[in-house]
Amino acid sequence: MTEELDPTAQDSDGGSEEVVLTPAELIERLEQAWMNEKFAPELLESKSEIVECVMEQLDHMEENLRRAKKGDLKVSIHRMEMERIRYVLSSYLRCRLMKIEKFFPHILEKEKTAHEGELSSLSPEELVFAKQYMANTETYLKNVALKHMPPNLQMVDLLRSVPKPDLDSYVFLRVKVRQENILVEPETDEQRDYVIDLEEGSQHLIRYKAIAPLVASGAVQLI
Repeated sequence: MTEELDPTAQDSDGGSEEVVLTPAELIERLEQAWMNEKFAPELLESKSEIVECVMEQLDHMEENLRRAKKGDLKVSIHRMEMERIRYVLSSYLRCRLMKIEKFFPHILEKEKTAHEGELSSLSPEELVFAKQYMANTETYLKNVALKHMPPNLQMVDLLRSVPKPDLDSYVFLRVKVRQENILVEPETDEQRDYVIDLEEGSQHLIRYKAIAPLVASGAVQLI
């Protein structure tokens, strides 16, 4: 059962080039995406390629287990690992859906104003869900409340009504690749901007906005 996982996955930056991953490396990428999504205050770039590859590999594992000898201890161990992977995958997708429901006007506005070639925060399925969620929300508000109000109050600006992601919140991170001259904005008017170096392997508590590009590039890992 050493070949239960398909080790091929597309590069996460959306290029046509493919990168070959071992099963362990692919699961590690899923776990990294899960942790980053779980702790980031905003919706991150969609990792749909990783999700699809993991789902295909889980199907392949299931087929191998059905052919395996009954009573083999390895079968129980592999089933436990499959359940763990399914949990991480489901938690990752649930976390993204919760953020879409919470910040849907801002996410859709970002998608609308994105430049050509810019990476999308939403998978095609998530984009459909976000649009339907927004349409359903507008319909509900209109039927339950707005139509009973004076005409001048029957419009609602969801971009203003729904809070934005708090990019000034603080996050814990572990540095994977050394970074120099990271600008940290002051917390009070009396303080000045200052720069710091992030050493590989070090851990920090820092404002998310200052390191958001490093999360996107994979230079740091949220923990």
